[in-house]
Amino acid sequence: MLTANELRGYIMNGLPCDHLEVLGDDGQHFEAVVVSPQFIGKNKVQQHQLVYMALGERMSAEVHALAMRTFTPLDWEQSVVNNFGDIQDERPGKN
Repeated sequence: MLTANELRGYIMNGLPCDHLEVLGDDGQHFEAVVVSPQFIGKNKVQQHQLVYMALGERMSAEVHALAMRTFTPLDWEQSVVNNFGDIQDERPGKN
């Protein structure tokens, strides 16, 4: 059975990634966040195709489902800033 860590390694070996998270504990269904400079100038379908290419035959043989969120490095940086930039300081008198 394939582990999330093994799947992460397969993606890393086939695609340069600035950030990669892979989750999944049943050996067939996985979720991934993939940040790669290879995604620059490509739409989401093309980005996902690059991940599928990195996995090769494993995608049809070992992986039943892979839900992906793909980002260019700039999009990832902006996403992180937006997610954490909305944190409110709840101390009295700070908002």
